[in-house]
Formats: sequence, C-alpha cells, structure tokens
Amino acid sequence: LSEEAFERVRTIGETTELGAGFRLAMKDLEIRGAGNLLGTGQSGHVASVGYDLYCQMVNEAVAEASGVKEVAAIEIRVEMPVDAFLPENYVARCDLRLEAYRKLASAGETSDPSKVEEVRQEWEDRYGPIPEEAEKLLAIGHLRTLCVERGVKEVTVTKRKNMNSGFLARCSPVLLPLSKQTRLERLHPEAYLKESSAELQIPIPEENPIEVLSEYLKDLVPVPTSIT
Repeated sequence: LSEEAFERVRTIGETTELGAGFRLAMKDLEIRGAGNLLGTGQSGHVASVGYDLYCQMVNEAVAEASGVKEVAAIEIRVEMPVDAFLPENYVARCDLRLEAYRKLASAGETSDPSKVEEVRQEWEDRYGPIPEEAEKLLAIGHLRTLCVERGVKEVTVTKRKNMNSGFLARCSPVLLPLSKQTRLERLHPEAYLKESSAELQIPIPEENPIEVLSEYLKDLVPVPTSIT
C-alpha cells in the first residue's frame, strides 16, 4: 500500500463509533486536499500547509474579498511554573485533546472571560468533572484574557532568587498612572515598576500563583481606552 492508501485504511479502521462519519470526512479532506473552491478540481494544497492553516488562509481571503478588515490577534506569552495540561485519563484521544487545546487558545486570544467559561462547560459536558491540572489550564486561559484586555503581552513567573519560597512575576508592557503607582507603593511595597522597560515585578506566593497574579492585574493595571 502507498502511504496515502495506508492512511485511508487506518482511518476507516479507527473510525467505527457512532457519529464518526463527520470525523472520517474531515480526515479524508486532510488527506486528499480541499480542492478548488470555485471549480470542479478534487485535489488541493492543504497537505502542504496543514488543515488549520489552510482554513485560516481561506478565511483571510474571503474577508479580504468581502472588504472586511481583519483584527490581528494579540500574541500573549505566559510562562507559569505549574502543571497545567489535559491528562490522558481525562481526554484519552489525542485528536480530541488537540481540539480542546485549540479552543482554549482561541478563547484566550480575546478579552472576554466568558469564552473560557464556554470551554469549561464543554469539557464538563463531554468529559466529566475537570481535574486539577485542567483547572489550572483554564485559570491560565482567564489570565490571558486579562492580559489581552490590559495590553500586557508577556507574563513570566520564576522562583524568587535568595528566597526560601515564593515566585516573582514579571509583566510587560505595563504603564501605570500616578494614582496606580501610589497604590502600588502603599499596598504592595515589595512590588516594583521598571518604567524604563515598562515591566511590573510582583512577588507572589507558591500557592495559587495564577489566581493571585490575576487579582493583582485586576487591581493594579487599568484597562486602556484602546490597545495598539
């Protein structure tokens, strides 16, 4: 068998559960390509770029042809020293885990926390009670929406140097008005704003660091009138 034929046979053998027809059709689409959208050709270039990127390219082309201005997604980098993932014993199938990760990543690119809650509800409906590791993953999703809303593009949390416990969170860029700087000095004397690099450094405890940092951002970093 050729590689393509083997892939087709394997897909048919693995796709036997109720309602699997759609998944089989999607896999066939990935194997043979999406074809010519405006013609009769049945082969395309999706194999060269991947299905997700192909769909993104099609959406961009349709938006451009329709005169709709695309809003570029804000890239947020979040590094947290926590175990945040979907366990295999919670979502057994690899393709479903990837789908779940993609949906959460898309929700985290918005400033709307309800999108993350929609992902939570879907996980609970499909897979049952959410384990601790997945809860932390959702908490990071909420943190990302706060960052998008406040224009914070990078969050890095590391172990504090010369300290027995606790983490140090670095958030940037952060621009605080004078009133917020005064509040920072009064209520959080250990925190520090490096104005030269627009970096806010906040000591946080090892327990519930995601939730604690989220509350700090809500309290200290104002929502700008516009994000560029």
